Amino acid sequence: MSYGEIKCLSQYAFLFYFYVFFFSPSVILLDSKAQQTELEWISSPPSGWEEISGLDENYTPIRTYQVCQVMEPNQNNWLRTNWIEKGDAQRIFVELKFTLRDCNSLPGVVGTCKETFNLYYQETDSEVGRNIRESQYVKIDTIAADESFTQGDLGERKMKLNTEVRIIGPLSRRGFYLAFQDVGACIALVSVKVYYKKCWSIIENLATFPDTVTGSEFSSLVEVEGMCVSDAEEEADNSPKMHCSAEGEWLVPIGKCICKPGFHQKGDACEPCGRGFYKASSQDLQCSRCPARSYNDREGSWRCDCEDGYYRALSDPPSAACTRPPSAPQNLVFNINQTTVTLEWTPPADTGGRSDVTYRVVCRRCTWDPEECVQCGSNAVYAPQQAGLTDTYVTISELLPHANYTFEVEAVNGVSDLSRTQRLFAAVSIATSQAAPSQVSEVIKEWVQQRSVQLSWQEPEQPNGVITEYEIKYYEKDQKDRIYSTVKSKSTSATVNNLKPSTAYVFQIRAFTAAGYGTYGPRLEVTTKEEATGTISREGGLVLVFYLVINGVVKFPGTKTYIDPETYEDPNRAVHQFAKELDASCIKIERVIGAGEFGEVCSGRLKLPGKRDTAVAIKTLKVGYTEKQRRDFLCEASIMGQFDHPNVVHLEGVVTRGKPVMIVIEYMENGSLDAFLRKHDGQFTVIQLVGMLRGIAAGMRYLSDMGYVHRDLAARNILVNSNLVCKVSDFGLSRVIDDDPEAVYTTTGGKIPVRWTATEAIQYRKFTSASDVWSYGIVMWEVMSYGERPYWDMSNQDVIKAIEEGYRLPAPMDCPPGLHQLMLDCWQKDRNERPKFDQIVGILDKMIRNPNTLKTPVGTCTRPISPLLDQSTPDFTTFRSVGDWLEAIKMERYKDSFTAAGYSSLESVARMSIEDVMSLGITLVGHQKKIMSSIQTMRAQMLHLHGTGVQV
Repeated sequence: MSYGEIKCLSQYAFLFYFYVFFFSPSVILLDSKAQQTELEWISSPPSGWEEISGLDENYTPIRTYQVCQVMEPNQNNWLRTNWIEKGDAQRIFVELKFTLRDCNSLPGVVGTCKETFNLYYQETDSEVGRNIRESQYVKIDTIAADESFTQGDLGERKMKLNTEVRIIGPLSRRGFYLAFQDVGACIALVSVKVYYKKCWSIIENLATFPDTVTGSEFSSLVEVEGMCVSDAEEEADNSPKMHCSAEGEWLVPIGKCICKPGFHQKGDACEPCGRGFYKASSQDLQCSRCPARSYNDREGSWRCDCEDGYYRALSDPPSAACTRPPSAPQNLVFNINQTTVTLEWTPPADTGGRSDVTYRVVCRRCTWDPEECVQCGSNAVYAPQQAGLTDTYVTISELLPHANYTFEVEAVNGVSDLSRTQRLFAAVSIATSQAAPSQVSEVIKEWVQQRSVQLSWQEPEQPNGVITEYEIKYYEKDQKDRIYSTVKSKSTSATVNNLKPSTAYVFQIRAFTAAGYGTYGPRLEVTTKEEATGTISREGGLVLVFYLVINGVVKFPGTKTYIDPETYEDPNRAVHQFAKELDASCIKIERVIGAGEFGEVCSGRLKLPGKRDTAVAIKTLKVGYTEKQRRDFLCEASIMGQFDHPNVVHLEGVVTRGKPVMIVIEYMENGSLDAFLRKHDGQFTVIQLVGMLRGIAAGMRYLSDMGYVHRDLAARNILVNSNLVCKVSDFGLSRVIDDDPEAVYTTTGGKIPVRWTATEAIQYRKFTSASDVWSYGIVMWEVMSYGERPYWDMSNQDVIKAIEEGYRLPAPMDCPPGLHQLMLDCWQKDRNERPKFDQIVGILDKMIRNPNTLKTPVGTCTRPISPLLDQSTPDFTTFRSVGDWLEAIKMERYKDSFTAAGYSSLESVARMSIEDVMSLGITLVGHQKKIMSSIQTMRAQMLHLHGTGVQV
C-alpha cells in the first residue's frame, strides 16, 4: 500500500472517529474492547468464567471472557463487571458481542449443553465488594445466539460473531453492575459496551441548547428551554424550545431568538451593525444605512443621530430622515371689515423636508409705539382656529375697535419646537374701525305654549354703538341648523309663533348696529307643549293603553328584544346585521387551545387601527364545510352580536369574506368554569363562589329580559377571565357534539343535556326562561361542589326516573343551607313556582351583603351521596366478600392489593377515602373514580338499610 493510500485512509478514519465521538448521540460508560490490560471482573465460582486475551474479527487484540463447562449438569457460573457509574443517564443500552458453540457439534453433551446465557443487573449507590449475591440481581433477558459455530468453523476462523443490544431503565441509583450467568453453554464474551444516549448541545434559531440526556421511556421527548446567544433576545411570547428524542436527536423546534436592536444575524451569532448603519427593531432582519441627514460613528447602534440643524420628531421612526423647520409663509395679505380681519398666505418655499406643515397665528395689540405690544388675549376669536391650521387662511373677529394690531403667521412642522434657531414668520400691521356689537349672553324663556314661545334678553355688554334691532334665529333641534327661520325685534323681547306642538327648538339672538351684526349668542333649547287630543278620562286612557300593550301595538322604549337569526333567509344578512366584519389581517392566530364542533379554537391577538391589540379567542370553520355548517357556524355570531353585558361573552366580530371563516370573541384566560373549579378544588371562600354565581345570574337576567332562552346552561358553558368574572357563553342553539353519548338524552326533535334540563323540557321540549332557571340551579350545585358531575355515575334514565319521583340533589360539601334552598327553589316541578333571574340576583346580593347567612352549620354532611336504590345499582348486601364486590364493578385486578392492605370486609371498604384507594397503588384516575363512586353508593345502601354507623 502506498504512502498516499495510507494517508488517505488515516484521514478517513480520523473523520469517522471524530463523527462518532463528537456527533454520535451515545456516551460510552464501558467498552471492554478499548481496555488493553486485564479487566479483572468477578467470576463466581472462580473455575467458571475465564479471562483470556484474543483477537476480534479485525485481528485487534482484546480481552475476553469465556466459559465452556458443558460436560457437567446444573452449571451456575456468574461473571460480574466492575461498578459502572451512570452519570445523568436514566436509560442504559448494553451491547454484547459473543460467539457460541453449537451443542450438536459437541459429542456426549446431550442434556447438559445449553445455547443461551442470562443477563442481569444490580443498582447501587457505590461499590458493594466482590461477593456476588444472586438474589440482589434483576434479570434483563435470556440471550440466545443467532449464529453458532462448530469445530470446523474454528479451523477456518469462521466464527460467527453475534451482537445483541438490551435496554435497562429507568435507573434511580448512582450506578450499577452487570452480571452474566452461564447455565451450561460454550460461550466467548468478545466485548461488552455500555452506553447511554444524549442530544449534544447545538445552536438553533439563535438559541443555545445544552447537552441533554434522553428520557427514560422509548417514546419520551424531553423539552429543553434554549438560551439566546449573545446580543439576541426571545421573540415576543415565543420562547425557544426543542425536544430531545429517545434516540438522541433534536426534534420539534418551537419559538426562536432574534438579534437585538443594533445587531443582525450572521450564521449562529448576532453581529453589531457597522458604522453608518443601524437596526431599530429586533424584528428587522438586516441593518440599514443611516437615513438622510443623519450619521453614527459607533457599532451596534439602533438609531442614527441627526446632523447639526436637523432634527427628528418624537413620533418619527428611526428610519425617518432628519428634517428642519420650514421657512416663513409667503405672500401674506389681509382683508379688514371693521373689527374682523381675514389673513391669507401661500405655503413656505422650504417645507424642511416634511409633509406635516401647519400654521399658527400670533396676535398682538400695539400702541403707536411698536415696542409696546401685548398679547390679544382671550377676547379675539379665531376661525377655524389659532394654531394647527392646515389651510392657508384664518379669520380673527371681536377685536377692539379703533386699535392697532400686528399679526405674525408662522409655518411649523414636527421639528419646529426642537429647533434652537430663530423663528421665521410673516407679519402685517392693521388698524381696526368701528366694531359690531358683542354677543347677547343671557336669554330668558318667559312662557311656552303649544305653538309659541316668548323670550327676553339683556343688551350686550359691549354694544359698540346704537343697537337698532335684534335678530332671533330658531330651528328644530333634530334638524340642527340646516333649515332655520328668523324673527326681528326692536326691543329686548319677542314672541315666536307658528311652532309645532311637542317639538324641541333651539333659539339664538344677535344685535345689529351701524357697524353690522354681532355674532349669535349661546343656544337656548325650548320644547313646546303637547297638543290636546280629546277628553278621555284617566281610567279610560289607562284601559286603552293596556289594550294596546297586550296586543303588541305599543312597545315601551328602552327594551331591546332578541331576534332569532333563523328568521333571516340569508345567514350573511343576519350576521352582518348584528356582527362587525373584521379584516383578517388584523387577526394573529398564536396557538390552538381546543377543538369545537365546526373546527379549531385558537388564541391570538386582535389589532384594530388606532387601538391597542387585545387578546382574543378565535373559532375557525374547518376546511370542506357544507353550506349548512357555515350557516350554523355563523348563527352563533348572529346571536352573540345582539348581546352587550359584562357577564355575557363579548363578540369582537367575524371574518366571512376570507378563509378560514372565523368568529372572534374576547379571550377568557381561565377557560370553562367546571374545569377551572376542578383545578382549584377547595381554594375559594364561599363569598367568592357566591360572587361567581351572582355574575352568572346577572348575565342570565339580561338574556331573559331580552327574551333569549339559552337551553344549555351548564358550568362547561360558563367562561372565566383572569379577574374571576364569569360570563355566559355557547350560543350555538344548544347543539351538542355527537361523540358524547353520556351527556345527552335523545328525544324527538334532537338531543338535550339531561342532567341540566328541567322536567318539562325533557318530556315536552318546552324551553323557557323557567327551564333556564332549573339549569341555573344545577350550575349552582356544580360551583359549590367544585365541578363535580351532577348525579355522579347515575345513568341518564336513572336521573330522569329519580327526578320524576321527587329526588333532588343534596347539598354539596360545606354548602350553606340558604344556597341549597335556592337550588331547591330552582328545581320546583311547577315552573311557575321557580324564582325569576331578577329575584335570584336580589337573593344573592343580600347574601353577599350579609355574610353571616353563608355560614355552614356544624355537622353538615361532608360528602354528597345518593340514597336511591334501583335495579341498575348493585345491591352490596348480597356480596359475600370484597372479591365479589370488585368483580361486580369489574375491578377484580385489585383483589390482591385490597387483601394485602387488610381490607377483608365490606364494612372496612365502606370507610375508605380517596387517599386510602391511592395508597393501594391504584394510579389510574378513572379507576380511582369508579371505585370511590361505588364506595359512596355502598355507604348510602348501608345507611339506608341498616341506619348504622358507617361515617360518611
